[in-house]
Amino acid sequence: MSQDADGIDLDTSLGYLLKEAASALRTAMEAVLRPLGMTITHYSCLELLAQRPGLSNSELARGAFVTRQSMNVLLQALERDGSVTRAAEAPVGKALPTRLTDVGRTRLTAATAAVRSVEVRMLDGLTADDRTEALRLLRSMVRALRSGPGPRDAPTETGRD
Repeated sequence: MSQDADGIDLDTSLGYLLKEAASALRTAMEAVLRPLGMTITHYSCLELLAQRPGLSNSELARGAFVTRQSMNVLLQALERDGSVTRAAEAPVGKALPTRLTDVGRTRLTAATAAVRSVEVRMLDGLTADDRTEALRLLRSMVRALRSGPGPRDAPTETGRD
């Protein structure tokens, strides 16, 4: 099988490199969270609740990039272990606001330190200006992709089978 001349060169593909970086980050985060009995989703949920108390299951799922069903299972486990509390009844509509408990805050403190160590390692060697520019560029890429496909993104007819 020959490589298509119009294919993506993985050595220079920004998308491929971003995916590789995300995979390496995930692996490193999993390694430091595992000894704490946490997953990345578990940590993300606690961090979201610390920064935005009272989020609903749906809001937490969106923020942690998982399905509502997955988040509901996680929230039930976090309730059982005493990390979060949810109201018995929704104050408005069906959404049950979730809040961190003191146990959840303690667990989050340890997890945050572990995750921060990974981020420090990832950014080692970058100047403050490099970090600022990386944040600016990544935010710009996210905005561009979330704004929807433009005329240049439309599939083209290649005439090949």
